[in-house]
Amino acid sequence: MIDLYTWKTSNGRKASIMLEECGLRYNTHPIDIGKGDQFTPQFLALNPNGKIPAIADSEGPDGKPIVLFESGAILVYLAGKTGRFLPASDRGKYLALQWLMFQMGGVGPIFGQVHHFLRAAKEQVPYAIERYSREKDRLYGVLDKRLGEAAYLAGEYSIADIATYPWVARHEWQKTELGDFPNVKRWYDAISARPAVQRGMAVPA
Repeated sequence: MIDLYTWKTSNGRKASIMLEECGLRYNTHPIDIGKGDQFTPQFLALNPNGKIPAIADSEGPDGKPIVLFESGAILVYLAGKTGRFLPASDRGKYLALQWLMFQMGGVGPIFGQVHHFLRAAKEQVPYAIERYSREKDRLYGVLDKRLGEAAYLAGEYSIADIATYPWVARHEWQKTELGDFPNVKRWYDAISARPAVQRGMAVPA
């Protein structure tokens, strides 16, 4: 059994979508980051970095329990555990990992800063809003170009798409019109229609 420690964020939903897509049984433990649950001693014992999500798998790769944090590492682990959503060919696998790293190093941090300065900052900082919004639009352009070449980021549906989708799902928070990026919109609509994605996006209830 897998225990998922998560909250209603884009990073948290990567893990819940993957668990649903893989059909794995799991227990959900809500970590309310608005109340500081991520800094309790109990959670810091799972993730010393104090971020969600984290998982604890009672049946790790060597048959022993394993605890993992960092959403990208969790996706790679679950793909390895189930043999799903990471292409079997070396070329496909490295394409998927490349686009996963693009999300981890670009889409997540930049979109997160847009969310912060548009929604959470105590005062408007025009320079920051303009800087991060401009980079956000550039990243959408990169995604749109790639998705004009292939149905999914690695060619086939993979952990790269699972990682990126929850961030694009916040496009309204980013003041982004998906119609301006037609290939992203086509991809977004296709993934939104997947029942496992719908279930994963609703976690924690």
